[in-house]
Amino acid sequence: MNEPLKSHANTALETFLGHWRGSTELAASPWGPARTADAEVTFSRAAGGYALVQSYRHLEPDGTHFEGHGVFTIDPDHGDTLWYYVDSMGRPPEAPARGHWQDGTLRLERRSPRGTARHTFKVDGGVLTHVAELRLGDAPAFSPFMISVCRRV
Repeated sequence: MNEPLKSHANTALETFLGHWRGSTELAASPWGPARTADAEVTFSRAAGGYALVQSYRHLEPDGTHFEGHGVFTIDPDHGDTLWYYVDSMGRPPEAPARGHWQDGTLRLERRSPRGTARHTFKVDGGVLTHVAELRLGDAPAFSPFMISVCRRV
């Protein structure tokens, strides 16, 4: 069997590898008030290096927690980065988020009948930043949902 070629996106995903800790700022939303939570995320290689597994968890001051698990991989036909994600909210993913790298930043979007989620991931100066924005229903623009800022530990 011939091995697929490593693409720029495969190599770029390696910047996320490791264990990170920090905080997540959540905006007021249909799921709760604005708040801050302690956050932890781990990225590890999988599938012979052609995928990256993400484990995210945050703990809120009242003791409740949220967790999510993702798999990043590359669409070999189009070069897009794909992100399959499931979390403790309980909704199964309908389709992967799809995105591209530009200037060291990964931006992905996932569309569903409920709306569109846009995620931006970047590592700069040893800091991992993940920004999520939502456009629910027929809303004309994206609204901030969360921002996680973590340092490698």
